[in-house]
Amino acid sequence: MKIALAQQNYHIGNFGGNTAKIIEGIQKAKKENADLVVFSELSVCGYPPRDFLEFEDFINKCYEAIDTIKQYADSIGVIVGCPQRNSSQEGKGLFNAALLLYEKQIKGAAYKTCLPTYDVFDEYRYFEPGFEWNVIAFKGKKIALTICEDIWTFGDNPLYRHWPMEELSKQAPDLMINISASPFDYDHDKDRKEIVKANVLKYKLPMFYCNAIGSQTEVVFDGGSLVYDANGNLIKEMKYFEEDFCVIEPLVFGQRSAEENRLQAADDQRLFSKEIRVSKQNDASKIISYLTTENNIRQIHGALMLGIRDYFSKMNFTKAILGSSGGIDSAVALALACEALGKESVRAILMPSQYSSSHSVSDAEQLSKNLGNPYDVIAIKNIYDSFLAALEPVFKKLPFSLAEENIQSRARGNLLMAIANKFGYILLNTSNKSELATGYGTLYGDMAGGLSVLGDVYKMQVYALAKYINRNGEIIPQNIINKAPSAELRPNQKDSDSLPEYDVLDKILYQYIEKHQGPKEIISMGIDEQLVKRILKLVNTNEYKRNQFCPIIRVSCKAFGVGRRMPIVGKYLS
Repeated sequence: MKIALAQQNYHIGNFGGNTAKIIEGIQKAKKENADLVVFSELSVCGYPPRDFLEFEDFINKCYEAIDTIKQYADSIGVIVGCPQRNSSQEGKGLFNAALLLYEKQIKGAAYKTCLPTYDVFDEYRYFEPGFEWNVIAFKGKKIALTICEDIWTFGDNPLYRHWPMEELSKQAPDLMINISASPFDYDHDKDRKEIVKANVLKYKLPMFYCNAIGSQTEVVFDGGSLVYDANGNLIKEMKYFEEDFCVIEPLVFGQRSAEENRLQAADDQRLFSKEIRVSKQNDASKIISYLTTENNIRQIHGALMLGIRDYFSKMNFTKAILGSSGGIDSAVALALACEALGKESVRAILMPSQYSSSHSVSDAEQLSKNLGNPYDVIAIKNIYDSFLAALEPVFKKLPFSLAEENIQSRARGNLLMAIANKFGYILLNTSNKSELATGYGTLYGDMAGGLSVLGDVYKMQVYALAKYINRNGEIIPQNIINKAPSAELRPNQKDSDSLPEYDVLDKILYQYIEKHQGPKEIISMGIDEQLVKRILKLVNTNEYKRNQFCPIIRVSCKAFGVGRRMPIVGKYLS
């Protein structure tokens, strides 16, 4: 049996576009004489549809799309993802389903059992877990069909009570097919390959794993669909951050030999351990080098490219604008935007004040000249002075403080939004994760924006991205990379006046945010106790700022936004 995998980029709620893509994939599979073509999780409506699932009209359109797709599933089997109504009076009204279409009919269905509710997932809010598990017969083979999280129930402390593959394996299936919408983070591709291989080794069956591709607001799906044979050999690894299509020739659906099982036993034990879900990185001396490895930075770059492109294309936006300060964050954000959208579609605005250094303007100008994007220079001194004059009766003779610093940032934000409104630009935010974590930013000023490019990228990773962008020649001027970071809102200001050096700060933040380590655990890594307590307090007391922030392209396992839900008024560590 020849099986095709169609790794496609869907648009949530775009039923016409999604259906057309699926039909195109079916036609391509037919031309290559495939017996079966597989699409990803909730492919009909796009993933994650979230509260759209609460609208009856949305579900009706899902059913209408299946009716259309069925007509093309005549001589070929088609596996698609689609919400299905629960006919029982008990439980929630919908299942997250994988449907087998053949001979213009629905020949079989599998309902997702393991409904994740951690991080960016909230599936139990909408779906009823599957409670019956049956293989699906197709062309003389028995298919164990599962959906995404259903194959992640491994280890000595599984998240779920029911293991679909344990039930399906009792029915002597010939192969496993899993349709997924597994989001990207720079750890996850390894975990994903290990969990697929773990299933193959445990059940001694080949696995066809079709993953989603594309960015849906802040969540990026990286593709990388997989095929393993029954012996645990990787047969096919599809492209990352791109649509892809492949047809796999007939495999030997046989059992592994006793000798092969013996040789694999040690590896099985490692794969089945509870560490499979999340890789550990608790050695403080290695955290920065881990975060900035070339492989991680290359993947982050790919995810940010896809995140920017899809946000603009799916929202029918065409032009971006951002403030270019001559600093590393705006430089990297500008370079990424130009690469993703085209240099002519990204406008940089340089807004020097009396506190700006001369090289801030010259560096920002050189960057735009290197990139070839349009830019303007709008000095803000007169605007700033007019604010101070208007506020003088209220401020009186009080000393210069954060209030005066933030006026500059908000003046810049107003200029950027005015130009964006006038000419139809979308404002890209340039704040990094280290700044957002500690509240080092101005609400309605440099925290303004329609999309955050670097909000899930630590400062040390921003520097690594700059070097990656320059890998084939200097795009970001070296002086931008070399100089000490500064907001330049007062004379001789440096970030280090308010924050520790970023290589220390990022270690603390990574352990707290991604690894959920408390102060005692972080201090035990050899980091100063008072510093740890100060930084964690900054993180928790600035939740109110992040709560008002724009969507952040997610590249880590724990990004600010929908996947991290903290109370604003909580007392913990504050």
